Amino acid sequence: MRCVIARFPFELTKGGVLESMKGIKPEPVTGESVIIGRRHYPAKQVGQVITRQDRRDFSAAEVLRAMAQLGFTCRAVPKAAPLGMLSPMQHASAMLGTPVTV
Repeated sequence: MRCVIARFPFELTKGGVLESMKGIKPEPVTGESVIIGRRHYPAKQVGQVITRQDRRDFSAAEVLRAMAQLGFTCRAVPKAAPLGMLSPMQHASAMLGTPVTV
């Protein structure tokens, strides 16, 4: 399948990606990721291995789009849970701190 990553066309196949990633140790995932086999790889690491380009040359979204088209499972950055708003009384109480026993 033809994919464009960092303005360059690549002919990628699922088997070719599996072969390229064989033996590559996954880095810790902190953002978008791709599941290849049983391992979770950061999207930028996958892009670097399959394109042989510097990670600064492409975005994670480009890699995720290409990997999803090839049939790999892609994970986006999990959204943070919204923080609860404190009432004025709770805010004042938190500012005072906990009582200290003497």
